[in-house]
Amino acid sequence: MSEIPAAEQFAGKVVVITGASAGIGSGFAKQAAAYGMKLVLADIAEEKLNTVAEDLRAQGVEVEAVRTDVSDPASVEALAERAYDRFGAVDMLINNAGIMAMGFSWEVPAEKWDAVLRVNIGGYVNGLRAFVPRMLEQGTKGWILQVSSIGGLFPSPLMSPYSVTKFGTLALTESLHYEMQMRQAPIQVSVVLPDSVKSEIFSAAKGESTLPAADAFNDALQQRADTIGITPEEHAARVFEQVAQGRYWVTAQPEAVDQGIVPRAEMIRDRVNPVLSFEV
Repeated sequence: MSEIPAAEQFAGKVVVITGASAGIGSGFAKQAAAYGMKLVLADIAEEKLNTVAEDLRAQGVEVEAVRTDVSDPASVEALAERAYDRFGAVDMLINNAGIMAMGFSWEVPAEKWDAVLRVNIGGYVNGLRAFVPRMLEQGTKGWILQVSSIGGLFPSPLMSPYSVTKFGTLALTESLHYEMQMRQAPIQVSVVLPDSVKSEIFSAAKGESTLPAADAFNDALQQRADTIGITPEEHAARVFEQVAQGRYWVTAQPEAVDQGIVPRAEMIRDRVNPVLSFEV
């Protein structure tokens, strides 16, 4: 494990962050700027993205803001071209863009299922396809961060599209980690497992379901994020420090993983039927 602080390792490096206009993504952007990194920020919400970028530019940060639909391979390829045209290299890719859908698995409309799969999984794949070949060609030390969730370890009712994609992110990221080892590439891969972070991801999904319990569950998750959640900036600082240490498994709130992972592993080992742990 490296003992070089994040601020020292990442200063002057170029980072690409998807989903950078709000929440966890904007937290990564602000913390990266505090380290003196050069930023390429991507999001489909162009107005909000530009606001984040302008605020950082006003602080003297070098920022390229690119409206990007991560579900579109051509859009992500254009993002990579802009990044390399502006800075000549990319040292870190943070695949973060994601959306939520709430409701019974069979109740979520087909188009919403498709959107979540295209953004939360397809967007990450598109990011890897656009940036990994270029980063390998550079031959320099690099980092790829893939944002999953504690929901990638513990599936939940009423948010199966999110659970499916965050489980999928775990598989995609671990496969990528092994592939970098096979290539003996100087690229460190890390999977990020946020718990409650202050953001609007749950509020944005409210009202999509006709099930009252879904809205109540959504409200409970949003309230948890608002009350015990850490700020996106604090989340980013903790994540960057763990990445700087060389960690693959990265979580800013390890207590949530530590409390649940052993009982879950024992449930699987002992073939115990899953039981709902709360009332709906």
